[in-house]
Amino acid sequence: MSNNKKKKLTPVQQEYQQLQTQLETKRPVLLNCIKAFITGGIICLIGQFIQNLYIHYFDFTDQTAGNPTAGTLIFIAMLLTGFGVYDRIAQFGGAGSAVPLTGFGNAVISAAIEHRTEGFVLGVGGNMFKLAGSVILFGVFSAFIVALIKTILIQWGGL
Repeated sequence: MSNNKKKKLTPVQQEYQQLQTQLETKRPVLLNCIKAFITGGIICLIGQFIQNLYIHYFDFTDQTAGNPTAGTLIFIAMLLTGFGVYDRIAQFGGAGSAVPLTGFGNAVISAAIEHRTEGFVLGVGGNMFKLAGSVILFGVFSAFIVALIKTILIQWGGL
């Protein structure tokens, strides 16, 4: 709290503020960072394992195995969210579970599950992309702009 606000407080209020700061539970920031790092790392390790399976067993190349791997990770996250397992993973790992692709799958399916009682069209269909819709829109728009710039550079620059 800034000094200007402390000056306006009565002595009883200032004493209460000091007591509140003393009794406030301290968050284990370093421990939370380590948990997020480990959770995100394990998710990425599973993704790498899936990508290696696609490359080895389905004759994908390094460049072409990325899309099926991303789809598989999103599908697994959606299944785990539906069964209630992903919530426990997110509770432990925090941002480590929200940042990779699995966080996207969780965001989509969570909104769909939450609004399923309102019906498939207005409930699930209308609310499924509330959280993830902006991410999808930004991704599609960014891809369009990059492709447009690349096309212009190829036409004019001869790249």
